[in-house]
Amino acid sequence: MVVTVELNDADLIKALERAARAVTDMTPLMQEIGEMLVESTKARFPEGVSPEGTPWAPKSQSTIDTYRRREAKGKNASLDFRPLFGPSRMLSSQIHYEAGPNQVEWGSNRIYAAVMQLGAAKGAFGSDAKGHPMPWGDIPAREFLGLSDTDRTNIGAAVNEWLQLRATAGSPDNE
Repeated sequence: MVVTVELNDADLIKALERAARAVTDMTPLMQEIGEMLVESTKARFPEGVSPEGTPWAPKSQSTIDTYRRREAKGKNASLDFRPLFGPSRMLSSQIHYEAGPNQVEWGSNRIYAAVMQLGAAKGAFGSDAKGHPMPWGDIPAREFLGLSDTDRTNIGAAVNEWLQLRATAGSPDNE
């Protein structure tokens, strides 16, 4: 047995078309999620923790010593010994997102961001002109990008709210 349902209700068809467009282009939702992820990522820097709440490895003594030598030469305005806080403090402030119809990406455009996120072994990038390894020592991974449990909850709530608003807006009674 086959049952065929044919819609001839113009208002209902318009509502279904609006609903289909709303879930095809989710750019506003992706922008909202992007903003949430940027803020939660930036908030982890002062805490010095990964998305899972694991503390970042501290700066190595050789890095601290290098910062102190630079400070003595007047090259560092202020020292910050917290992990992922360098003299420029750019990584913690340069977190951005890009949103599209069905995706959002967030991260940092800083050239060293991937090394901070994933880590690198001493000499992983070869040697400098003087033959010194790059980096000069092992750099532990300090995951700053990723989803925390709170992020997951907030994203779920944003998606549910967005869908509810679209469902309500798509009904013929709300035109």
